[in-house]
Amino acid sequence: MNEYKTLEQKRKFYDGREWKRLRERVKERDNYECQECRRNGSVTIDLNEYSESAKRKKIALVVDHIKELEDHPELALEESNLETLCVACHNSKHDRAFEKNVNRWQHDERW
Repeated sequence: MNEYKTLEQKRKFYDGREWKRLRERVKERDNYECQECRRNGSVTIDLNEYSESAKRKKIALVVDHIKELEDHPELALEESNLETLCVACHNSKHDRAFEKNVNRWQHDERW
């Protein structure tokens, strides 16, 4: 059984052909909609937007392991353990909070 404890092990898994094919099947199964948003009564879909500054497609949806990869490596490629999430829900699930363009001078006196 594979282990996915280190960043290198996870990177190798996520760069693999088998994962990439499964990821697309799961997105298709979930109608390219965030499943957490659906549970909360809203819809977030993949708009296939392109970022000129990054010169690549903006990532709107990710496929997430319901039971975490490093804790349950035996479920790594189990379709029933995967769901489509928008980036905001995925970050929220993993307690990643990002503040957008914080102006550290906003309370300073203007002159």
